[in-house]
Amino acid sequence: MRIGILKVDSVREEFQHEFGDYPAMFRAVLANALAPGETIEFRDYDVEHGELPARVDECDAYLITGSRESVYNDLPWLEELKRFIVMLDAARHPLIGICFGHQLVAHVLGGETRAAAVGWGVGVKAAAVLEAKPWMQPYVPTVNLLASHKDQVARLPARAQVFAASDYCPYGGFTIDGHIFTLQGHPEFVKDYSRALMNMRRELLGEHVYATGVESLAQPTHEGVVARWILNFIRQAMV
Repeated sequence: MRIGILKVDSVREEFQHEFGDYPAMFRAVLANALAPGETIEFRDYDVEHGELPARVDECDAYLITGSRESVYNDLPWLEELKRFIVMLDAARHPLIGICFGHQLVAHVLGGETRAAAVGWGVGVKAAAVLEAKPWMQPYVPTVNLLASHKDQVARLPARAQVFAASDYCPYGGFTIDGHIFTLQGHPEFVKDYSRALMNMRRELLGEHVYATGVESLAQPTHEGVVARWILNFIRQAMV
């Protein structure tokens, strides 16, 4: 299996020595979720600097990373990525969207993303699984993932089916037609990186959001489970 990582942002330079960049985070969490004897190949695309696959079939699946940008910003590279998403959807090619990627897929395919009325979501956030799916192996009824976002999906695409939701984020994860899987949370983050981001944004977040977010880091997270779900979903979509 070859997964193309569509990188739409970079970890801040002062954090890269300790945490690496976003593609490295995804490679680590997905590789750790492989079954014994399985292998996976990755290819990185620097979308911010104009790099996109020349053909849809360059990789078996694609994954859009998180970003500090908003999906409604006017950016040349973003317009190119939107066109590529439409191509992938038309070809029913496997696509994974995480945080910004989740919001962008919704925005492009008929939904809407905007600044969330509840404000920033940071730290560990729980989402209830609404219906068990075959690719949810191992199954958990509630998914805890690290979060870092101020935008949310406000309206779903017509074909989207929500599989994870919470009061704070009603559209926490959705699928489209068996080939698109998206999540608002970050399975690639580690808690120390989440803490570093919150420390950096403490004034922006406000003391209550900051303190609640840091306190939430004591909760367990399910990044390994979700990584398995992503790989299972891709395998199912490739059949």
